[in-house]
Amino acid sequence: MGLISLIALSVGATLGTGIFVVLGEAAPLAGPAVVISFVVAALAALFSALSYAELAGAVPVSGSAYSYTYATLGEIVAWVCGWCLLLEYGVSVAAVAVGWGAYLNEFLGSTIGWRIPDALSSAPSDGGTINLPAAVVVLIATLVLLDGIRESARVTTITTMIKIAVLIFFVVVAVTAFNSDNLHPFAPAGVAGITSAASMVFFSFIGFDAASTAGEEAKNPQRDLPRAIIISLGIVTLVYVLVALTAVGAVGVDDVSSSGASLATVLETVTGKGWPATILAAGAVVAIASVVLTVLYGQTRILVAMSRDGLMPKMLSRVGAKRVPTTNILIVGGVVAVLSALIPLGELVNATNIGTLVSFGLVNIGVLVLRRTKPDLPRTFRTLVPLVPVLGVGMCVYLLAHLPGVTWLAFALWSAVGLVVYFGYGRRRSALNKAPAAPVELHSQ
Repeated sequence: MGLISLIALSVGATLGTGIFVVLGEAAPLAGPAVVISFVVAALAALFSALSYAELAGAVPVSGSAYSYTYATLGEIVAWVCGWCLLLEYGVSVAAVAVGWGAYLNEFLGSTIGWRIPDALSSAPSDGGTINLPAAVVVLIATLVLLDGIRESARVTTITTMIKIAVLIFFVVVAVTAFNSDNLHPFAPAGVAGITSAASMVFFSFIGFDAASTAGEEAKNPQRDLPRAIIISLGIVTLVYVLVALTAVGAVGVDDVSSSGASLATVLETVTGKGWPATILAAGAVVAIASVVLTVLYGQTRILVAMSRDGLMPKMLSRVGAKRVPTTNILIVGGVVAVLSALIPLGELVNATNIGTLVSFGLVNIGVLVLRRTKPDLPRTFRTLVPLVPVLGVGMCVYLLAHLPGVTWLAFALWSAVGLVVYFGYGRRRSALNKAPAAPVELHSQ
């Protein structure tokens, strides 16, 4: 993959359910100031993105934050990071798939007048039996990944262009009904509301690191990975701020929060007609499906890296006839399909956020450590040390502190299971344990 494909992969993994659905869930927390919440979340993502960019240029291998922490902080910390990434990627794919189902129903309702019954389109805790559309889109993405990376990259580039066009269409239509009165009171819940919403919408920025999982499938990783990460984050932030501002300004917070397909509802309210909402819903169906594809890709590559290091079973890194980790993809696709079918969106979003913030914090620390231990290592991008990594860690801690207690409990249980797996399986089979005298090499080109 070249620079354009890597940017498309990163933007494609980011632009999706975060803005199409989570905006509606975060707006009641902050009011119109949800726009500021997106900016706060973007700043947290920016500091981590700059650290990612430095490590991507210095350690251009697959595995994203896991590989970076393995090279800088050692195996046990890398395991913790990798375990968090499995939570981040796997659960975020499930959350994205749940959002996809809401827009699919909106599209079906506005075109053929039929919607998938709640029993087949909602999780059990939301009053349904199974979220069938969410499971189906994950299985479709699994089949595409099995077809090979070139085909997956081509699909991602096309769908990313579609989703950007659809969101620009939304902004153009919504701005015609912009009313500044809808922005008052701007921050009814004050700083606490803005921060709580920022902790939730941080989910919207997860994915910019997807390019870093493609280190071994990039043409020129040391040059292109840092560029792709920073450019993609800039594109995504601009789109989010414009969409959030025009959505709230057009109809107010209550209408933005009234539906799972929040942006389609805004367009229907603004125009009084069904066709703009239909166009947006159709674009969202394509856009969100591409996020499922790209994030699922990222998780499989992280598992490949962990498997090569001996921390996961070897079958997860074996490639098939099309040079993709076939068994890995099938297992990940099956597990994520079950999660998306049975767990509601809100719980998935918070679980994704906590895993991501922890792994991002470790990446920032990794930059500081690598600058001290390998100061002469060739770097194609250098961030401002120690300011940027320290701010990155600080922002991650700040947002973590505002996540609900039940999310922390779930994360503690997940971490406990991870440590059991590491000490019971990974530590005894790891590549470092089998060859303790061999140093950990940092790859450079």
